[in-house]
Amino acid sequence: MNGKGKTVIVTFSLVVVLVSGFFAGRYVFPGKSNNDLKANEKVNLEQSNRNVTDTRENAITRTVAQVSPAVVGINVTEMMTYQDPFGNAFGDDPFFKQFFGNHSFKQEVHGLGSGFIVSDDGYIITNDHVVGNATKVVVSMTNGEHLDAQIIGKDPASDIALIKIDKTNLPYINLGNSDNVIIGEWVVALGNPFGLFEVNQKPTVTVGVVSATGMKLSSNENRFYRNMIQTDAAINSGNSGGPLVNSVGEVIGMNTIIYTGNQYNTGNIGLGFAIPINKVKKITDALKKDGKINRNYSLGIRVQTVDQNVAQYFKLKNTEGVIVVNLEKGGDADNEGIKPNDIILSVNGEKVNSDSDFWGLITELNPGDKVKLKILRSGDEIEKEIEIKVK
Repeated sequence: MNGKGKTVIVTFSLVVVLVSGFFAGRYVFPGKSNNDLKANEKVNLEQSNRNVTDTRENAITRTVAQVSPAVVGINVTEMMTYQDPFGNAFGDDPFFKQFFGNHSFKQEVHGLGSGFIVSDDGYIITNDHVVGNATKVVVSMTNGEHLDAQIIGKDPASDIALIKIDKTNLPYINLGNSDNVIIGEWVVALGNPFGLFEVNQKPTVTVGVVSATGMKLSSNENRFYRNMIQTDAAINSGNSGGPLVNSVGEVIGMNTIIYTGNQYNTGNIGLGFAIPINKVKKITDALKKDGKINRNYSLGIRVQTVDQNVAQYFKLKNTEGVIVVNLEKGGDADNEGIKPNDIILSVNGEKVNSDSDFWGLITELNPGDKVKLKILRSGDEIEKEIEIKVK
């Protein structure tokens, strides 16, 4: 072959390498910025979503194969105290107790959930409502092993917990960026619904799309669910704590809540919600460092959602915001000039529509942070600022 032919072949090969590297997201052109790299990542994700249904082996099946080894089942033992409803008929009266005794008793209760390994030395993320009151936590691995786990830290307010098993060289899942989630993109939910993980040591897989982002849900037992990711990927009892991953195998959220429509239906109806992984990362980093989230602070304030009656009484145009109904004398809010009947419209620039919104925003702050409140007082809008202080 002459020299010209070799040049053509070499040049063509170089073009193939460059083009392949570009679409794989691995080649960095000289002088490219971080924004260019993020654009390439977006191209990869969009290309992956387009390829989901191309063949039997597609982005979804590759993602499942990639992340499944790092998904675990979690078995929990709790010690619950029960009280005989007739055993306390006479209260704590010592006279009657000498005849009837103490009719309370303790019993072991077993629960289950899901989790995912995030480091090769055994750190696992799950929900606080899965392991929060556990006396014993056992992790089921995809290789059939059952390992005791230690609770490193937990945060009931955000419903996030970090546990650890004593093992190394483990498969783990890469954490993505929940700020870049695309509504409509394909997602996979993995976990241990109804304990099915134990049947064949593999997580159950369901597929759907991101239905919505930034969802604000009502608080439940002092847990605050804000900016949640909604998906129609089937999530059932036992899926809590499992990962919601995108089509390139990155965790974008932790499956936490399902909406069933009524109290008699406990199954999936296509409304599942996951905690954004960026929030999970922030909480678990603090739990790994300190073992807890310091929420030992109080603004010295009590608020109530502005409903139709409140709006009518104060001649408000709408029912937005919360109204200050009580102040702790000498508390932080009182010292900064907050007054009863003030209507708080926003916290740090974000609108509040309920007391759940208000406290959800407050619990995401740390000691030393400033709380900027927009307040409606006697028809005028004013601003106040309070510093979060540890008590």
